[in-house]
Amino acid sequence: MDELDLAILSAMHRYQRAGILELSRRTQVARATVQARITRMEESGVIASYDPQIDFAAAGFDVHAFATLEIAQGALDDVAAELAGVPGILEAYATTGSGDIWCRIAADSHAGLQAVLLTIDRIPSVVRSHSVVVLSTVVPRRTLPLLQTLTPKGTAKAPAYRHR
Repeated sequence: MDELDLAILSAMHRYQRAGILELSRRTQVARATVQARITRMEESGVIASYDPQIDFAAAGFDVHAFATLEIAQGALDDVAAELAGVPGILEAYATTGSGDIWCRIAADSHAGLQAVLLTIDRIPSVVRSHSVVVLSTVVPRRTLPLLQTLTPKGTAKAPAYRHR
């Protein structure tokens, strides 16, 4: 990724509903260049999705929790398949440390959260689970600050690009 890629991604974050032409204007680069860069970032997996960011609390799922699961040795694939079938699990990751899997959970109520946790505990290979309820969001999900820490390469393919 170079300066222009970062500038395009920054513009995409700032102007989320902007089309290619608007992004071209915002970055002061030709429309075809912006389109080519976005296509390359999509194909390489840098841009993974255009899903809308859903505010789960606003959608009625205002109880959030994190659960750490300890599982039987060698059961990661089985547990992953079971977790994928639980709608209240937003994300699940294999981790290092005292737990084996970390889950982010959303529910419509405390009773709904309990139901999700009980479903998890019924998975045969889950040995133990520990959960914590989220009280508030301190830092919301974000990616742009991390991308901005990259030391970009030069901007070789768009000589007219001027970093603002």
